[in-house]
Amino acid sequence: MSTQAVSTQTALDQLCINTIRTLALDAVQQAKSGHPGLPMGAAPMAYVLWTRFLRHNPRNPKWANRDRFLLSAGHGSMLLYALLYLTGYDLSLDEIKRFRQWGSKTPGHPENVLTPGVEITTGPLGQGFANGVGMAIGQAHLAARFNRPDFPLLDHYIYAIVSDGDLMEGVASEAASLAGHLKLGKLIYLYDNNRVTIDGSTDLAFTEDVVRRFDAYGWHTLTVEDGNDLDAIERAIREAQAVTDRPSLISVHTIIGYGLPTQGTHKAHSDPPGEEAVREAKRRLGWPEDKIFYVPEEALAHFRKAVERGAQLEAEWNALVRDYERAHPELAREWRLFMSGELPEGWERALPSFEDAKPMATRQASGEVINAIAPALPMLIGGSADLTGSNNTEIKSSHDFQAGSYDGRNIHFGVREHAMGACLTGISLNGGLIPFGGTFLVFSDYMKASIRLAALSEVQVIYVFTHDSIGLGEDGPTHQPVEQLAGLRAIPHLYVIRPADPHEVREAWRVAILRRHAPTALALSRQKVPVIDRKRYASAEGLRRGAYVLAEAEDGRGETSMPDLILIATGSEVHLALEAREALQKDGIKTRVVSFPCWELFEDQDETYRDEVLPPQVTARLAIEAGARLGWDRYVGPAGDVLSLDRFGASAPGEVALRELGFNVENVVARARRVLERGQR
Repeated sequence: MSTQAVSTQTALDQLCINTIRTLALDAVQQAKSGHPGLPMGAAPMAYVLWTRFLRHNPRNPKWANRDRFLLSAGHGSMLLYALLYLTGYDLSLDEIKRFRQWGSKTPGHPENVLTPGVEITTGPLGQGFANGVGMAIGQAHLAARFNRPDFPLLDHYIYAIVSDGDLMEGVASEAASLAGHLKLGKLIYLYDNNRVTIDGSTDLAFTEDVVRRFDAYGWHTLTVEDGNDLDAIERAIREAQAVTDRPSLISVHTIIGYGLPTQGTHKAHSDPPGEEAVREAKRRLGWPEDKIFYVPEEALAHFRKAVERGAQLEAEWNALVRDYERAHPELAREWRLFMSGELPEGWERALPSFEDAKPMATRQASGEVINAIAPALPMLIGGSADLTGSNNTEIKSSHDFQAGSYDGRNIHFGVREHAMGACLTGISLNGGLIPFGGTFLVFSDYMKASIRLAALSEVQVIYVFTHDSIGLGEDGPTHQPVEQLAGLRAIPHLYVIRPADPHEVREAWRVAILRRHAPTALALSRQKVPVIDRKRYASAEGLRRGAYVLAEAEDGRGETSMPDLILIATGSEVHLALEAREALQKDGIKTRVVSFPCWELFEDQDETYRDEVLPPQVTARLAIEAGARLGWDRYVGPAGDVLSLDRFGASAPGEVALRELGFNVENVVARARRVLERGQR
């Protein structure tokens, strides 16, 4: 529908809107970089949302029932920084003046760990859109679990400003389709429909009817024809709030760079305007030309009402919580636990032992861990990108998360890996839950941008990546990962764990659950692997340190000895290393086997421990991994070697593919001997 009316905005409204615009303009000009177009065009809709709707407390940015505001179009960051400063968050005007400078709290794109009040890290377009869908999933689940009649503990909205660029990205389309299917009515997005991108008019590449597309997704849609019409914007948001069984998209027609000489063109998007253009824009807006970072006292006082209003909103909610605690004491205790970020006491006792386990795929062991710990960790929630049975991600004690059944803990993301990754980040950022998501390791490529942003955002997300090597077999090279482990290991703050057997899977999940402020990726096998005899070999608890001595070198009398050779392996190749060790030991070659499931954890250890595992004086080293060699040289050194896979795989039964591509005991022994021979020359 179309919402039109004559605006009744006041002089104070206009003063406040132009304060946002000119703060953004001055910050971009002083930094000589940035994006003035969006803040100047979208200021009216942001003003209406923040002063008439948004329930938030600037003095407590993490209040649990606050409305979330997401700037998916993160390039327009000065819009958000201006709003945070003006409404009283811990962001000073001096920080606005340091926009995009080293060490400031106002980076070029918003970062949730850096700036108080920033909910999500945005910039790569489409990500914020999908993060918000994840937040709405988290909100819906927690509300279904804890809300009771007369006690709406969680009834907040997730608002966002999204751009033409956001809506072009595939991740946004994936997430929009999922949100419509799930009927996430607490999701309200304002579409900054200015019809301009960096290259020029959207007509160059984007001529679809966006509103009709979102109608087809199952969204409630509205259109505001004039982005400066405050009353129309307000009416549209109120109508969106009244629709509880669908997410809402409000298309707001705006003028990019409103007030600039280049307004309405791509020149207003991201070009520093220049001094004369700044003066011209201020003249057009009725603003003092000679004042920089000017904030009228009347405007600031109006914005700062958010402080008192926010304190009152939170106080009223705290009173509701106290009444809830009296009426539902058991639920209230659980609620406190969820929102505290703490884990239930004794949850680790639920981890399975696998003492009498038969050979099994590590993906199967992961599924057993999930189902063992799920009752002890009620905040654990997750699913798969249409591979639930293959990834073993179903929580059997729960049911599906669907519209009308939001208390379920099994999320079906559909064939939408990228949206799944971004949604998991949103679920985590919303608070209270530990999300996980599964797909094949090779398809981690589809969600790499989301994984990277989760690491940058310092959120707990657990990625369950199965079918982790050519050992998956007949599906062939399109599905057999080669370079994926190396690519994931290159992401800062991400732990990549490739466990060797069910015992290591248990420890990997333990590490991932305890890692509350960073993501973890588990790389798991499709094929069965032997269960390592932990009475004979070292405990899998060594995984907690990233790498550990699994089998020590022995001399001819069976006594522990300094090794002649070290075999280093991960995942399904660890049993190969153990078998090769037996052959080498019989020939008098004292051989140590190091299980090396997580590089990042190993690098976290002190130098003394690292040298104990990989003694510097032992230079004969062979690393074994059915993946790309890249990165292994740091651990084998110049005298060592790597049995790796630097070609695509082949379609064949898994054991055949592994054997033919060199991952067999005979080849490991031969390569190990060559390493020793080189060292003896």
